[in-house]
Amino acid sequence: MVRLIVNAAIYLGSAALGLFITSLILTDFKVTIEGLIISAILFAIFQTILGPFIFKMTHKYASALTGGVGLLSTFVALLLTTLLTSGLTISGLSTWIAGVVIVWLVTALATWLLPLFLLKEAVEKRKEG
Repeated sequence: MVRLIVNAAIYLGSAALGLFITSLILTDFKVTIEGLIISAILFAIFQTILGPFIFKMTHKYASALTGGVGLLSTFVALLLTTLLTSGLTISGLSTWIAGVVIVWLVTALATWLLPLFLLKEAVEKRKEG
């Protein structure tokens, strides 16, 4: 149960970081402070559901596209999030393309690096106490 909560927190944190950093880089990728929380939650939920589904579909019907599953699921999750919340707006084709790549890259790195930092912190606390 603890592992599930930690994984959910890491995934929500990585989604929030991805959306926030992308909004700092791209002027037409806008996320409000209030919208960041809702958008991160929706994006994380959509990514969690869509990632395995899209992987399964591409593996079954278009195996050449399997490598792009992360980018495709990021695009679909961003699209659904923009449709369901007013806290995230993405304008223009180039912003959509760059936004998908940046969000995907930041969330991938954050999902990989956040556990290392959290684990390091937990080990240090255990050594102290």
